[in-house]
Amino acid sequence: MIPDLEQTFRWFGPSDPVTLQAIKQTGATGIVSALHHIPSGEVWSKEEIDIRKNVIENAGFNWAVVESVNIHESIKLGKPDRDKYIENYIETLKNLSEAGINTICYNFMPVLDWTRTHLDYRLPSDASALRYEAIAVAAFDLYILEREAAFNEFTKQQQAEAKSYLDSLTKTEIELLTNTVLAGLPGTDEVFTIPEFKEYLNKYKNTDSEALKENLFYFLRAIIPSAEKLGVKMCIHPDDPPFPILGLPRVASTEQDLAAIVNACPSVANGITLCTGSLGARADNNIPGIISRLGEHIHFLHLRNVQREASGSFFEAEHLDGSTDIFAVMKAIIEEQLKREKLGRGNVAIPMRPDHGHKILDDFNYNTYPGYSVIGRLKGLAELRGLEMGIKRSLDE
Repeated sequence: MIPDLEQTFRWFGPSDPVTLQAIKQTGATGIVSALHHIPSGEVWSKEEIDIRKNVIENAGFNWAVVESVNIHESIKLGKPDRDKYIENYIETLKNLSEAGINTICYNFMPVLDWTRTHLDYRLPSDASALRYEAIAVAAFDLYILEREAAFNEFTKQQQAEAKSYLDSLTKTEIELLTNTVLAGLPGTDEVFTIPEFKEYLNKYKNTDSEALKENLFYFLRAIIPSAEKLGVKMCIHPDDPPFPILGLPRVASTEQDLAAIVNACPSVANGITLCTGSLGARADNNIPGIISRLGEHIHFLHLRNVQREASGSFFEAEHLDGSTDIFAVMKAIIEEQLKREKLGRGNVAIPMRPDHGHKILDDFNYNTYPGYSVIGRLKGLAELRGLEMGIKRSLDE
């Protein structure tokens, strides 16, 4: 029997309302965490890493994956001082490696880590989900942010519909939409103001997707040789959502993007975080196919589902019930495990976490980070665990 996927849970640290004691009851054995209190670009010291590692290990877990060592905007923008931040990044990798933590998830999204328009979208069951509503983003972009170029990106009909949508909102709802769109920084309650965000957009005015891609490749060529020597596996997280928004470019949204990234600096240290939710927001992403073709580069799995809508909107669905065929995804993952076992590769038990979860039952009594309720994720993990077992048992018959 091939090893089970390593079952992990994301934990944001001591301030997370979801305690390690609660996570213990989910059956997860690994923790996915990061030192969010250290500003992007600064070195994670051995002392700070050891403090977090000891807390995790004393609770009976191993620190399986770092998510994320955030990348400074100077690196994304290709600024003259980027080499200083790259040196700091390599130093952080060295310190993590010395602590025995060797899988590092990161993303290369400009400014915002992810974008949603609703953090409390109610399903028929009254469970609470995250939602991305295309018309709400258009309304924000055109008439709240007032980004001039947006009027060339949306049709006249879309502009009229967006204005109508905005006019239907109360002042409180407009403020909530603004704060929701301008959040998206993990492990923090920080929300950009409109002027602050406009300042960032101005910084990116000369950085299109091709320039951003070249800046990513520069970063990879600088760090991957060191990562390989250290035994560290870097794995890029796809863009969320996987298409340009608010004038910000994207570089990790499709299979073609991911293939270009791993080919930019070929190494076992240069890999992918397969996120079925992020990739699944695009109908043209064949996720089982991506696994079959790029599976050797997958170092970490985020398993969740989204329900796509014709308008370009989507919401976080049940883990086993959305636009993505999670059965086919899990089967492709297990086939990749079989390939690795046959080749004698050491990383057969790929770390996997149930990504995002609905707020259900007692989750409503806790102010958890959006998408990171404990019972909702427990439900997702239980479903994924059962699906994995069922497929593997069927292969043994």
